[in-house]
Amino acid sequence: MSTLEEHVDVGVPIDRAWDGLHRVENYPRFLAGVREARTEAGGRARLDVEAGGPAREFEAEMSDRAGERVLEWRTTGAPRLAGSFSLLAIDQDHTRVQARVEYDPATVRETFGGPKGFAQANAIERLVRGDLEQFKEYVEQER
Repeated sequence: MSTLEEHVDVGVPIDRAWDGLHRVENYPRFLAGVREARTEAGGRARLDVEAGGPAREFEAEMSDRAGERVLEWRTTGAPRLAGSFSLLAIDQDHTRVQARVEYDPATVRETFGGPKGFAQANAIERLVRGDLEQFKEYVEQER
């Protein structure tokens, strides 16, 4: 498994950033390739994703460690992906959003296509960085 960690500082209080991460139906606004997202019973979310090939549907389990401001997730089928979003208040009006993604490069390549090796790691890093920047824009506009 490979692990990627990226972060972005957003100009909103921690509660607003936390609420933004929990609006699953708005994931298409900031997660590249997500066409539709919906919450389901039992802490699950269903995502319709189109990335590097035909559209696919993924189910993810999501769990909160609200006291720590950590949202963890993992896919329930193939490809096996897992990660978390951790929030840290910088000050009253600014929050650091830390994204952590765990993935198997071979599985990601089989599922979504794309380059091999270091080039794939760079592509995934750019994707996560772009998603964080889009989250920043989304949550700051939701004032």
